[in-house]
Amino acid sequence: MAHTELPEPRLRHTIDGGTATVVIDHPARRNAMTAAMWRALPPLLADLAADPAVGVLVLTGTGGTFCAGADISGLRASADEAQELAVRAEEALAAFPKPTLAAVRGFCVGGGCQLAAACDLRFAEEGASFGITPAKLGIVYPASSTRRLVSLVGPATAKYLLFSAELIGTERALRTGLVDEVLPTGELGKRVGEFARILLSRSRLTQAAAKEFAAGREDRAAYWADQARASGDTAEGVAAFLERRDPRFPWTAGPGTPP
Repeated sequence: MAHTELPEPRLRHTIDGGTATVVIDHPARRNAMTAAMWRALPPLLADLAADPAVGVLVLTGTGGTFCAGADISGLRASADEAQELAVRAEEALAAFPKPTLAAVRGFCVGGGCQLAAACDLRFAEEGASFGITPAKLGIVYPASSTRRLVSLVGPATAKYLLFSAELIGTERALRTGLVDEVLPTGELGKRVGEFARILLSRSRLTQAAAKEFAAGREDRAAYWADQARASGDTAEGVAAFLERRDPRFPWTAGPGTPP
């Protein structure tokens, strides 16, 4: 009987019309993240952040699953080292300077939910399942990840998820703020693409400043005020409104933009 080689687990990405799509590709294990995949995500995000052609990032999984967590069977590192890899990837995603969208089908569990929570917005297809499962393994969930989860869904829902390790469906995820929109089967890709195009038509200056302020970076207010004065975005936005046309905002983050 012929032996079929399974494709190597990897992160794939494409750039189309200003939208970068990163795909978690490990279908043999429901897109669980291997150590190599966790390591690969931060430098990939750094490259995409530096690309002026990229205005929006979409994170999704291949096939009918977003990500079932960490591939425990393939992790040779200690639990602490494995968790550190996941946190580094999560923090790199949370720090991405442009809008990030998670497009979720199927299971979004453990490290997968950790990544989805690090995105700015989450769109889910009906039937998706969400859960954070360290209580099944006796693992202490990272403090930074716990704070992010509490900020997103509130302390009661965060405790429910972390204490029980139970999965919740899209209805509860929407009600608690874990997801922002739930789409009928077959409509997720269309809606995410449509929303990405909306974001691409808006001011990158506004988005970048809002993202930092939402993360508590009030210390950056003077920097963004200077950027606004120099950018021309406001003048273009007002002119486009008065002329009843689509704006063409000039501001893009350059390599000299401070972190």
